[in-house]
Amino acid sequence: MGTKLTAPAISKRKRSLGADPLVMLTAYDAPSARMADEAGADLILVGDSVAMVVLGHDDTMSVTVDEMAHHTAAVARTRPRAMVVADMPWMSYHVTTADTVTNAAKLVRAGAQALKLEGGAERVPMIEAIVSAQVPVMGHLGLTPQSVLAQGGFRVQGRDSEAALGLVADAKALAHAGCFSIVLEGMPAAVAQMITDAVDVPTIGIGAGGHCDGQVLVFHDVLGLETRMLPRFVRRYATMHSDGVDALARFAADVRSGAFPEPAECYEMNPDEEMALGLYGHRG
Repeated sequence: MGTKLTAPAISKRKRSLGADPLVMLTAYDAPSARMADEAGADLILVGDSVAMVVLGHDDTMSVTVDEMAHHTAAVARTRPRAMVVADMPWMSYHVTTADTVTNAAKLVRAGAQALKLEGGAERVPMIEAIVSAQVPVMGHLGLTPQSVLAQGGFRVQGRDSEAALGLVADAKALAHAGCFSIVLEGMPAAVAQMITDAVDVPTIGIGAGGHCDGQVLVFHDVLGLETRMLPRFVRRYATMHSDGVDALARFAADVRSGAFPEPAECYEMNPDEEMALGLYGHRG
C-alpha cells in the first residue's frame, strides 16, 4: 500500500508547487475504510456526518465524542495507508482549552492521527492547545454544518466581498495557528481560490470549486447510498442504494418462493448418523 501518509507530508501538498491534488473520503467503519484506502484516498475523514448518513439524525450536532471515538476506532483498526482524520463534534471544543484537549485525546487514543474542527479565528486558542499537545489539526471554513442554526441552514458562505475577505483572514489565522490543512465548504469558487492562494497549507474543497488543493466527498454520496438529498457539488459514481434494494428484494423473493436455500447451500450429515436419528431418506 505504500508509505503511511502523515500531517507533515500532507501539509506540503500545494498544487501551486506541483503536487497532485489531495483526495479525501469519509468513512465510518472498517468496510468503508478499506474501500476508501484501496481506492487510493490520501486522507480518510471520520466525519461528524456519521450523525446523518449512518445514525439517522437530521444534522451533525447530535453526535458525541464517545460516538466519534467508536467510529474512529473501527476505521483505525484497518491500518490504512491514508491518514485518519477525526471530526471533533459539536460542543467538544466550544469549551475550555483543557476540556478541548481532553476531548481531543479521546479521539487520538481511538486511532485518529489528526483532528478537524470548524470555525475561524475564534477557534485559534483551541487549535493552538491541541497542536501544543502534539496533535495535528485540520481547519474547516465556510459552510460549517455544526453552525447550521447560526447560519440559518445549509447556506453558501462568502457571497459578498466583506464575507469573502473575512474567510481569507480566518484561513490565514488558522494556518498561523498551526493547521496543516483547511477544508473549504460551500463557498464561491473564486473565494476558495483566493484562500488557496493566500495560505501555505493545502485547502480541501467540498462545494468550493476546482481551485482547491484537494477535494472531499462523503462516502455515501459518492456511492449513491444516500439518496435523500443531492447537493449540487456531489457527483454520484454508483447507485448502490437502488442496486442494494434490488438485491435484497431478490433475496426476499427467493425465500418466499422456496428458491433459497438450494441443496448446495446447505450442510449435510453423514448418512449413518442420519440413519441413527431416523432421518435418512426423509430429506426433501
